Amino acid sequence: MAANARLDHRNPLVFDTHELGRRPGALQRLTREIDAPKDLGVQGVVGVPEGAPVELELRLESVMEGVLVTGTVRAQAEGECVRCLEPVELELDAEFQEMFSYPDADERGRPKKAEPDDDAEDDEDRLFIEDGLFDLEPVLRDAVVLALPMQPVCREDCQGLCSECGVRLADDPGHRHDAVDIRWAALQELSGSLESDEKNKTSGAETGVDEKQEK
Repeated sequence: MAANARLDHRNPLVFDTHELGRRPGALQRLTREIDAPKDLGVQGVVGVPEGAPVELELRLESVMEGVLVTGTVRAQAEGECVRCLEPVELELDAEFQEMFSYPDADERGRPKKAEPDDDAEDDEDRLFIEDGLFDLEPVLRDAVVLALPMQPVCREDCQGLCSECGVRLADDPGHRHDAVDIRWAALQELSGSLESDEKNKTSGAETGVDEKQEK
């Protein structure tokens, strides 16, 4: 990704590399707690709520072509069990590593030559340092998405919901429905109708006999 808009040093996910300088081998360790940005996770499935605390531990190493950033992110993620739809909380602990390149250096750290046939497409997948600053947000988002489950469950043995009535099976272990073979359902309905008619006829006959006896 090529540099475009100027980075804001006040952004908690923007880091300053000036202390490192451009001395290969120089190291810097940073610890920072930030508020989670919006949509940090798998949208609509599971993620870190906006504004929730996110802990970052970073190791910045100066190399010829830029700054190699190695880090860990820790946070509390929330979602919904895909089986029973109950709320789910997950401990997120993810690691990442990314190279942030100097815009004036090639992949070997050598100064770029301004040539008209430079392949701009090669820069599209690279992250750059701009005025000594780099933006960690895209790296953080990728790390979080890769660390979170695409189908979160409240527990591994969750049985989900009853397909007949929607009852959560974990709350009613003995829950069941009498299975009815659809091939016999029509016959059972017809049988019930005949039994009802027969009862009505019997009841009518008994009523007639009673009336005659009274006379």
